[in-house]
Amino acid sequence: MQTNFSLAQLADPHVAESEKILRKCVHCGFCTATCPTYVTLGNELDSPRGRIYLIKDMLESGRPADKEIVTHIDRCLSCLACMTTCPSGVNYMHLVDHARAHIEQTYKRPLLDRLTRTMMAFVLPYPSRFRAALKLAGLGRPFIGLFEKVPGLKPVAAMLKLAPASIPPASPMASPGTHAGQGTKRGRVAILTGCAQSVLDPAINETTISLLTRLGVEVVVPEGEGCCGALVHHMGQEEAALASARQNVDAWTRAIEKGGLDAIVVTASGCGTTIKDYGFMLRLDLAYAEKAARVSAMAKDVTEYLATLDLPEPVRKSGTIVAYHSACSMQHGQKITRQPKELLAKAGFIVREPREGHLCCGSAGTYNILQSEISAKLRDRKVKNIEATGASVVATGNIGCITQIASAAKLPVVHTIKLLDWAYGGPKPEGVSGTTLVATE
Repeated sequence: MQTNFSLAQLADPHVAESEKILRKCVHCGFCTATCPTYVTLGNELDSPRGRIYLIKDMLESGRPADKEIVTHIDRCLSCLACMTTCPSGVNYMHLVDHARAHIEQTYKRPLLDRLTRTMMAFVLPYPSRFRAALKLAGLGRPFIGLFEKVPGLKPVAAMLKLAPASIPPASPMASPGTHAGQGTKRGRVAILTGCAQSVLDPAINETTISLLTRLGVEVVVPEGEGCCGALVHHMGQEEAALASARQNVDAWTRAIEKGGLDAIVVTASGCGTTIKDYGFMLRLDLAYAEKAARVSAMAKDVTEYLATLDLPEPVRKSGTIVAYHSACSMQHGQKITRQPKELLAKAGFIVREPREGHLCCGSAGTYNILQSEISAKLRDRKVKNIEATGASVVATGNIGCITQIASAAKLPVVHTIKLLDWAYGGPKPEGVSGTTLVATE
């Protein structure tokens, strides 16, 4: 794609980076076939190619964002399926991230939209605040119908619908500390505590720590760790995202210097995609660039890390049929497609992949709140394909996908690590039938 940026514009490193990305696009349109919003809406401007044209025009002209571009950029899930499909290597992720930051800086959203986004940024990345908000959600549920009738309040209705009726207590394992591995020491890792996941399903990290320590891996929960920054990053609040990144880089650097780490294990693939991008996000910060690149290189999804270990034979073998849903942040963001399925198969599960596995389930961070109607269509399409597999349980590696799919599916939806832990001697995941699981000889 030919670009026409001035030398003054290219002096801005963010614009210069976007110009390099734009030049790689050859207008082929392969991305349209795998874009969930284009497949759903059929509008060229709701495809990656259409959005690239809008972003190019906005950045080249140096003008503030307008309602049209905000509408179409807001509809983007950042699922990154276009990056998997693109034959030219266009880094759409970094381009749309820049566009969102530009929108945040130059466009004044309607009042209710601004309030909703401010509230989410204030609450969701902080477990104590998020837990308190979920406890109060019951008071708002009777008003869901009313909120749905007011366009500006639809996100509030969506939040109330997604809020669980009850939430588990905070896990003591989320507190800073070290969990020793059993038997011969096979490694030392840090684990991301996270924010929303630690409230909605703290058992995911508890299970991960339990399995890793049984395998002889020491697990560190570092002091001073916080939200990965993905939520505010995808809302264009770049300074807040970078502050979260620096906080975590500092926490993990201290853990590295204190006793060394083999990996930084992440159990939410959405967070993993962002953490693996810290090196790029902080590339211009001389005080953090090198440390951030080291952290990004050490970050691994839990299945990615487990695949590097020489696992024993499972304690139990299973004939349980599992539908594996590969989160977009897993398959498109981190390019992890093989390890989760191979681990499940080795553990004795029969793995089936739903049709249209490349399409997003519609969760996408806060997308199912801010774009609830499109999100619901994608969710229903995903659930139909999952249920057609004939599986008795759904496995996935991202808390957003778990919450989204479980809101409509008849099958139990669990984190992949819970099934693996079960096969290797842990407890049966809640809601999963155990009738086909038998002890190994």
